[in-house]
Amino acid sequence: MHSHEKHKYTVTSERLNVKKTPRNSVVPLPLIVIVGPTAVGKTETSILLAERLDGEIVSADSRLLYRGMDIGTAKPDAQDRARIPHHLIDVADPDQVWSLAIYQQEARRVISEIHNRGRLPFLVGGAGQYVRAVVDSWEIPRVEPDHHLRSTLENWGLEVGKDGLHARLAVIDPDAAANIDPRNVRRTIRALEVILSSGRRFSKQRGRSPSMYSTLTLGLIRPRPELYTRIDQRIESMINVGLVEEVRELLARGYSAHLPNLTAIGYREIIAYLGGKVTLEEATMLMKRSTRMFVRRQANWFKADDPDIHWFNVPSSTIDEMEIVIRNFLHPAS
Repeated sequence: MHSHEKHKYTVTSERLNVKKTPRNSVVPLPLIVIVGPTAVGKTETSILLAERLDGEIVSADSRLLYRGMDIGTAKPDAQDRARIPHHLIDVADPDQVWSLAIYQQEARRVISEIHNRGRLPFLVGGAGQYVRAVVDSWEIPRVEPDHHLRSTLENWGLEVGKDGLHARLAVIDPDAAANIDPRNVRRTIRALEVILSSGRRFSKQRGRSPSMYSTLTLGLIRPRPELYTRIDQRIESMINVGLVEEVRELLARGYSAHLPNLTAIGYREIIAYLGGKVTLEEATMLMKRSTRMFVRRQANWFKADDPDIHWFNVPSSTIDEMEIVIRNFLHPAS
């Protein structure tokens, strides 16, 4: 078959080469995962591969969940989403917060539906927690919200600031703090809430179960200077195509500037501009700086020496090469 010919994927044991699987065991179904830093090219790569392999895309980007947040999240546009079905995009309003547990549950449901349609699921995104929660079958802490404690922590945060809150978490649970951006006050407070409610470290409450899937992970990477150039160009394009107007519209619809989702990169800087705290040029510069810092944190989730990730340098690596790796995974030699 020519590598460009669309291949109808069918869920069968033969495709997974499961001859050595014990008779009564459950055969894990395939999941293709595409990871990499912001602006590396995951969207277009995943669409091209899904077109060739009769796939559907499941977003693993926490910011794509929210309606009305399109430009600042570099959300796949209507044309891209018409090419290939996309899932877990535009499923909540900005004042709703999807926990990691909710995302994991919904991602599993969507992946199961894709398998039932006889198609191949692609989990695509740069949110390390979201990817790992699905791929590694994390057992997420089920500590019920303590609204009184949370309110107390929020008030304390107003006194000591986000850095003070994060510093306290770093003392109590260094591993949890290392994986939480100090500017993400909501996650810092949730970690402290879980610790104080349960008496156990947040980082020690996340167990793992055997994976539900037979997973192949492709990692996309570019030289850092080239990636930074693409980030700068993307941010300038966001400004040019209407990010300021998008943020102004969200605020006009009554969404508070203090919502966790509106403190994300891009939104907080434009809100500061609209509030007269910075110029648009300064806001743009801050967006570029914050995104570069975010890219460095993403690298902590997907390391270059991870033996489970097949890394591809783009654009020198081709879609053809990636397709061959996936087909060999789906149809291993006997």
